[in-house]
Amino acid sequence: MTKVYTYIVIGLVMLSVKSYAQDPIFTQYFLIPETQNPSFTGFLESTSAGVFHRSQWVSLNLKVDTDYAYFSTYSEEAQSGIGVNFLNHRESFTGYNYVQANVNYAYNIQLDYDWYFRPGIEVGFGSKSFGFQNLVLGDQINIGNETINPISIDPLQVKNRLNFLDISAGLLFHNNNFWIGTSVKHLNRPNISFVEEGNVPLDMFFSVTTGYEFDIASYVDPVFLPYETRMMLTANFMKQAQYNRLDIGTALIFNNLSIGTTFALNPMPQSTNSPFLGSINFFTGLQYEKFKIGLSYDAITSKIGKSGGTFELGLVYQFDLDARKCFGCPINE
Repeated sequence: MTKVYTYIVIGLVMLSVKSYAQDPIFTQYFLIPETQNPSFTGFLESTSAGVFHRSQWVSLNLKVDTDYAYFSTYSEEAQSGIGVNFLNHRESFTGYNYVQANVNYAYNIQLDYDWYFRPGIEVGFGSKSFGFQNLVLGDQINIGNETINPISIDPLQVKNRLNFLDISAGLLFHNNNFWIGTSVKHLNRPNISFVEEGNVPLDMFFSVTTGYEFDIASYVDPVFLPYETRMMLTANFMKQAQYNRLDIGTALIFNNLSIGTTFALNPMPQSTNSPFLGSINFFTGLQYEKFKIGLSYDAITSKIGKSGGTFELGLVYQFDLDARKCFGCPINE
């Protein structure tokens, strides 16, 4: 009996480590680039705040919800962006929950008339839980008198919640139309083992984000489009342990409206059955005065089944409309 329960515990712990060490990501990363790289903190050189909600695989029992909220501002005197953000990630079937609060800082260095360099750092406090409080280990079962001992001395005793310090850093180069940045999350490799005395370092998360935004009229005659129409080209590569993903796409940006598509690719598949194209993601953005609204839908192309896709809704409030051009989201100019 003890062995059976021990195997169950081992299986659950391994599942938790493998399935939930992967960082949550957002389809509309270009609207909230701080989720990828702390160097984007205060990037618009103004004060802004926003909230985002993401629901993944809405038709499956494995539905995953992620909420993200942030506030950032920029100091012209200090040439620095400062921000805070909060992440809440939860899985409905197992009760897994991951929350983290971070403080971001980015320093803006002007290299020449057009180019800027922004190193950034993020320090946060994270907490993960898996609902182990109802798990019964083998040495707690007393078959003779049919009782359950509330105390266990099993060496695989698991923790219901674990807390950890998390440190990330990034670099960003940009001008008014082009940007490219790289970041590394979990530099200190915090221990995320649910087992007492266990040691499972969290895998570092690498990303490279780039984009280019331009006026279509500078290259071709827009013909059927408004003359001020802009186009954005974007790419975002992410890697964490064996997981990797490359998002590439484009968007048309009108005065107060944007529409676009990205493709989620698996450039380094781990097996021959891994699909190269994971999803086709459609998004749109709308600006009304100081508010920006972003909506996206990911159409899953893999064989995961009738997942219902993934929905994402975001709301951003920008305090200063005269801020630097907002890459990837509609803004008055």
